[in-house]
Amino acid sequence: MRHIKIAKTTELSLTKARKKAQQTRADTLLGGDPRADLKRKRNIPTFSDFVRDQYLPYIKVHKRSWATDDSFLRNHIIPVFGSIPLDEISRTQLVTFHTTLPEKGMAPSTCDRQVVIIRYIFNLAIKWEVIDTNPAKMIELYNADNSREHYLTDEEMSKLLNMLQTHTNRPVSLVILLLLATGARRNEALKAKWEDIDLVKKTWKIPAANAKSKKSRVMPLNTAALQVLEEAHSLSSGHEYVFISQVTGQPIRHITAVWQRMRVAAGLPDFRLHDCRHQYASMLVNKGRSLYEVQRLLGHTTPKMTQRYSHLSMETLEGASSAVGDFIGDLTFTAGKVVDQ
Repeated sequence: MRHIKIAKTTELSLTKARKKAQQTRADTLLGGDPRADLKRKRNIPTFSDFVRDQYLPYIKVHKRSWATDDSFLRNHIIPVFGSIPLDEISRTQLVTFHTTLPEKGMAPSTCDRQVVIIRYIFNLAIKWEVIDTNPAKMIELYNADNSREHYLTDEEMSKLLNMLQTHTNRPVSLVILLLLATGARRNEALKAKWEDIDLVKKTWKIPAANAKSKKSRVMPLNTAALQVLEEAHSLSSGHEYVFISQVTGQPIRHITAVWQRMRVAAGLPDFRLHDCRHQYASMLVNKGRSLYEVQRLLGHTTPKMTQRYSHLSMETLEGASSAVGDFIGDLTFTAGKVVDQ
């Protein structure tokens, strides 16, 4: 007769041990193999090991936003779940993790993004036959509206620019200033190389490999962008990449954590990095530029994608309305003169 160890006597009560024994016996009668299951359980990796050995190598090939996943994992998720075997992470633990993230000052959409990453990790673990169930399944998200309009007032913009111009972390400050000046995406800026920038012709070529649309485009550089690049050039020390860390001497890959502190310092805790792109588009429209021009500058493939950036300030709308009102008023005044005659 072959015996199977259920647990230590200090780990289970007699009642629970008997119940576990009955379940094990039933599984065996139904064709299960408790010993094989136990061996498989012992080989299940911890969350951290699975991420390092299987998840990250996979997403670096299959997911454009893998760097964002990596940042969330290193800074928030792995410190909580890293040492726990995958099959021992419970839904309760994940729900608690999700609901405590807002207390750290994170936006609802950022909290949801981390649960989505965890859910994806477990789905891959199931697909690769590492575990059988996904504890992140069915966790209710905040479902914040990511398409919300978040545009800065003139006063808020002044605060942000002042903070960026005086902050001691110059490389990251310059990255964000370039985002504001060009409407470029974060990864487009972080992956920018000097070979793609022509300071004489005032152009920046964004290679297809760096573009979300996977289509290259040439972006004209305005005065503000040129000033940013001139300072970046003085800090890059001949490096092929534009933005270099002052600490490591290597290209900057992640700025989320630094930006989190910067926006709080500027009194703008809800202003996201991607909102720089919204702000750029808003300034274009408010200056009378057409949506076609906005679409070309942002690198959108269809006009539909540009509609969310067609924000007009109330002042602009009032100006447009007044123009029509003045025109009608002039006609009325003229018509009145004719009638009087």
